[in-house]
Amino acid sequence: MTATGQRKENMNTIRLIIVAVGGQGNLLASKVLGEAALLAGVPVRMSEIHGMAQRGGVVESAIVMGQARSNLISDGEADILLGFEPSETLRALNKCNPDTVVITNMAPLPPFTVAIGKGTYPDLNQLQTLIRSKTQRLIAFDAVALAKQAGNVMALNMVLLGALLQTRQLPITPEQLKEAIRTKTKANLADVNLKAFDLGYAAGQDA
Repeated sequence: MTATGQRKENMNTIRLIIVAVGGQGNLLASKVLGEAALLAGVPVRMSEIHGMAQRGGVVESAIVMGQARSNLISDGEADILLGFEPSETLRALNKCNPDTVVITNMAPLPPFTVAIGKGTYPDLNQLQTLIRSKTQRLIAFDAVALAKQAGNVMALNMVLLGALLQTRQLPITPEQLKEAIRTKTKANLADVNLKAFDLGYAAGQDA
């Protein structure tokens, strides 16, 4: 058996939920992760995007790496939760368990109902306290600010992929993820996306 075959056989199944608001780049992040998994020789299954992918709608996707027969992730089954928007991260907490690692952007993008006074946005300190009480680890930071620092606010997704890789929860190397960024994102944005990834990787370590 080859080393790659042995690694596949011994690799644990990893279940990742990604939640976002439409327009934040969830779908592209999922494609980049899927490509990186293929580069690493890791079996990967990805769900269709659930929710409304247009700007403002809630989007959720699931990625399962390893030897799994289904890409469905039930309540309490997520090993990792990656949130692009803090209130959506909180909303997906039912997918987590005491061993789940959570990575979330902390820059709010309040829904329309809050803007017109028909809803309230959760307190960010209380939100973090609640997530920490129910999971193993929380990495929370302003990923939007780092995307702007990289040169484009739309690079938020690459910032969060950097923080995700820093947790070392996935059988993917930073080099494999960067190669996936080069092949799956627009060539004229590659430098910005790679810088965003590096900033997110450093932020994940600091957090």
